[in-house]
Amino acid sequence: MSTHTLTTADELLALPRGMGVRYELVLGELRTMSPTGWHHGSIVSKLHVRLAAYVDANNLGMMFGAETGFRLSSDPDTVRAPDIAFVAKENVPVKLLDEGFWPGAPDLAVEVLSPSDRTGEVNEKIDAWLKAGCVAVWIVDPKLETVTTHHPHRDIQVNAAGESMSDDIVLPGFSCAVKDLF
Repeated sequence: MSTHTLTTADELLALPRGMGVRYELVLGELRTMSPTGWHHGSIVSKLHVRLAAYVDANNLGMMFGAETGFRLSSDPDTVRAPDIAFVAKENVPVKLLDEGFWPGAPDLAVEVLSPSDRTGEVNEKIDAWLKAGCVAVWIVDPKLETVTTHHPHRDIQVNAAGESMSDDIVLPGFSCAVKDLF
């Protein structure tokens, strides 16, 4: 009989980087994340630039890139890394560790879908983000050219390429033409 050893967040943090391999940790289980294609990266970049400019101009909090791990739960540990994340100023701890994963969920997690993403996996991520305390999760779908916004206990909102997207719950006043992301 084989025994399966769970990985901790500290062990994940100590793993060697490089070779184009990234990991997330889901309930103690390592999940490999392969590099994304250029189209995915371009969409992430376009949205991140718009969000960061808005957040900085309005002194709203902190923005994070795709390599940032957020520790969503412990024993067993879950560490997820969205494509883009935002933490509101009022939720930034007064004292942060110099290194390590962010303690808890961001206020906003943005996931840009890749061709290999499966519906069940995406739904699992949305659920994990919201249960951990995210105020909003945005799912950007390059194939359909949509941005779908999820909030706890609210209707899902879908914005298509001919529309502007906004989210006054997590980023009051922010707006972006969906077509500009693609």
